Amino acid sequence: MKASQKDFASLAPKAAKAARVFFFCGPDEAGAAEAAQRITALLPDAGERVELAGAELRRDPVRLGDEARSTSLFGDARHIYVRAAGDEAFDAVEILLAGDAEPCPVLIVASAATDKSRTAKLLADRPDALVAMFYPPDLRSLADQVRQMANAAGVRMDTAIATRIAKGAGLDIRLAQSEVTKLGLYLDAAPEHPRDGTAEALDAIGASTEDDGFAGVVGAVLGGHGARLPAELRRMKELGLNPVGLLLAFERRAAQLGQLAGKLGPREDASALIEREKLARRVFWKDSADLTEQLRIWRGPRLARLIERLMALHRDLLGNSQNAELLLAQGLAEITRGASVRRG
Repeated sequence: MKASQKDFASLAPKAAKAARVFFFCGPDEAGAAEAAQRITALLPDAGERVELAGAELRRDPVRLGDEARSTSLFGDARHIYVRAAGDEAFDAVEILLAGDAEPCPVLIVASAATDKSRTAKLLADRPDALVAMFYPPDLRSLADQVRQMANAAGVRMDTAIATRIAKGAGLDIRLAQSEVTKLGLYLDAAPEHPRDGTAEALDAIGASTEDDGFAGVVGAVLGGHGARLPAELRRMKELGLNPVGLLLAFERRAAQLGQLAGKLGPREDASALIEREKLARRVFWKDSADLTEQLRIWRGPRLARLIERLMALHRDLLGNSQNAELLLAQGLAEITRGASVRRG
């Protein structure tokens, strides 16, 4: 089976019942990951989730079939979630399909792959498989999806608020869903007792910049708060965010710190500058505390070294996508330690 971005929602319930292997691809990694989550929710019995990396399967292609046909320790249901780059999982999928026993559901999110890739062609004509390709949404279409999410959560929302959430999420549907969920909880909303999603309520649960979903981890790392870092990295993993996308949030914050440092007088305290910038509405009020703390840590040669480290880490992630999550976690831990020494 093949699904386009337009017909995936209508085809998903049927595919979740009939298919055993799902291949989500296309330039919109966020959309592909969200589609995998939707299929997981629709599976008759999703059970335990087993995560595998495409690089692992490329080294050991037999492992996918072994995992898909084995049972959990207590004999419960399970499904397998694979994050791959391109056709890393091709050999593993080919071996999986050659087996006799029916496998548990296997969901593959393949960044940099298309519906013309070898793995997609291997699966596209099979009744027990689904190939779905996703393109990045435009602002209007994602805002429409945000309103649908809000309706399901019992939040009445106009187009302006939905557009603000879509823009604030950087057109990442996972972050948008996270914001809608937080808004619904804050309002104590439900379909049977809907609440109005207002600008004031949105202000109360998050910032209004495109780095909303990254604010916690950026603040923990650049502020030197090592105790907060593991939980923030776990949240990023649970959301399935692209490591390069997260690193870009750090690069934007470093650039902002550079601009602010250029305005800082030789004897001026960072808090005075941030307060002035906040009053001039050049700094969002919810970012002011983090920026004050970070500007005291990162300025002059230290800020220059931070920017160099972020650029080097960016190159490492692009050159080794299979281990991007691990490389990013190691790099952020290193930066956090450096910031904590300065803060302490």
